Amino acid sequence: MSTWSVTLRQFEGYLQLEKSLSANSVEAYVRDAGKLRHFLELRHLPNSPKEVTTALLREFLEWLGGMGLSATSQARILSGIKAFFSFMIMEDLLTLDPTDTLEAPKTGRKLPDTLSYDEIVQLLDGIDLSTAEGTRNRAMLEVLYSSGLRVSELTDLRLSNVYADQGFVRVTGKGNKERLVPIGRDALKHVGLYLQGIRCHLDIKPGHEDFVFLNKRGSKLSRVTVFTVIKAAADKAGVRKSISPHTFRHSFATHLIEGGADLRAVQEMLGHESITTTEIYTHLDRDYLRQVITAFHPRS
Repeated sequence: MSTWSVTLRQFEGYLQLEKSLSANSVEAYVRDAGKLRHFLELRHLPNSPKEVTTALLREFLEWLGGMGLSATSQARILSGIKAFFSFMIMEDLLTLDPTDTLEAPKTGRKLPDTLSYDEIVQLLDGIDLSTAEGTRNRAMLEVLYSSGLRVSELTDLRLSNVYADQGFVRVTGKGNKERLVPIGRDALKHVGLYLQGIRCHLDIKPGHEDFVFLNKRGSKLSRVTVFTVIKAAADKAGVRKSISPHTFRHSFATHLIEGGADLRAVQEMLGHESITTTEIYTHLDRDYLRQVITAFHPRS
């Protein structure tokens, strides 16, 4: 009989070795499956994942709701549970998937916060280029907006993956998947100013020589530093929205869709595995069109 402990270890190994997920993602998936195990233990129910039924999973979701978890949190946990049972099917530990007919709680769809183009310009132009950190920060935020990178893709960006002559950068996204993303002239200009005027004077720590963006001690930048830089830039520019590195990514995609870019092209640039993830920006586009009609149509 396949016990929970054994199967969870196998699941963890599969996520690490075959799916190449990050340590945080692996931990989250295993934790979600562990919640189901905990629920079954509390109820003195089957001690093997092979014996879990759809009815038991419905009880589990009701239990999560009774603990005060939001529909979004329940849906996320269910996603982890579905991945766990898909793994069991793939490994021939099960023949029928008990999650097949299970529906996630309705969460609605929250549209991401974005900055207008004017707000982007206001924020970038407010950065003080007379300082070393300001020159680096301007280059960093130009790249975020120009290429729609995730914060981890920005901090991991390497000199050897910047193809300035071709106007592309190579980034490693989720699941260690690489993609080529265009980078604009303004971003390249500010990256060049940073590399030639600031970075070349740093005492770079061994092992950090190939990272583009470094702190003043010559080490790769942390995600926290990027968040801090953006918050300070927004405060200085008088942008009152609550923004993060991801806001630049959302703004990048939104402005492309508003400008008529093909959804598949935006999907490729963002590194979304599924087109449905990118489709959220078509909702933003419709909102934008509605605003345009309201503002300019004589009979609106």
